[in-house]
Amino acid sequence: MPIVLRLDRVMADRKMSLKELSERVGVANVNLSKLKTGKVSAIRFSTLEAICEVLDCQPGDILEYKREE
Repeated sequence: MPIVLRLDRVMADRKMSLKELSERVGVANVNLSKLKTGKVSAIRFSTLEAICEVLDCQPGDILEYKREE
């Protein structure tokens, strides 16, 4: 998949656990876990916005496009 999720890196930089992020964003822990591990095919803009608000980051900090060779 050419889109790479970097949520785990941003969370580590902010020293935030998945449980804390889940509580602050208002999204189920299991859904954030899937997002963190890249096992999703879509994300709602409202969820992305809430994550960026809590982590004080930009969407580009979480999502990366990697060209397939």
